Amino acid sequence: MPPGRPVSGWWACLEERTRREVDENVLGDCRMTAVKAVWEALRPLGLGVHEAEQVVHARYETLGDRVQHRPPDPLDLPSLTVRAAELPGRVVAVEALWDGDTVHDWFVILVAVLDDPAGEGHLATVHNRPGGPPPGTRAAEAGRALADFLGVPFHFASPDIPGDEAPRRRAVRTSPEGF
Repeated sequence: MPPGRPVSGWWACLEERTRREVDENVLGDCRMTAVKAVWEALRPLGLGVHEAEQVVHARYETLGDRVQHRPPDPLDLPSLTVRAAELPGRVVAVEALWDGDTVHDWFVILVAVLDDPAGEGHLATVHNRPGGPPPGTRAAEAGRALADFLGVPFHFASPDIPGDEAPRRRAVRTSPEGF
């Protein structure tokens, strides 16, 4: 089956069990889980991630008002502080990163850079809101406020220009002796 198959054609190729799973995820606003289910089921037939996103987007449109959309992540300082405190490591920086997909366009992810254990924890996803400031502006304000409150650095390589190739901040671990 060629990758140019219409979205409805891909939906028809899914087993009934997978269709039910996808619709459950869409109704619960678990978009990426639904995309993964479609992609994994139809990848052997030549379906790419982009097409899987389109299939799921079509299900969102079909199911319409029945979808239980999640409210946007809160960006107020108390909410972000609670999220940071719940993470499994010590926060050593706050970072904002652009990400995007074919359905949501560009959005910003706020993360806490952790040390001991090293890694990062999700704080919020900031989407474009019609009539509001751009997501880069909102994320930068919220991230900077949290970083200032926690006494750690804030990094956002490209707050005004969406892109996923901007340099990341990397936490550098050193020994007590400084090397």
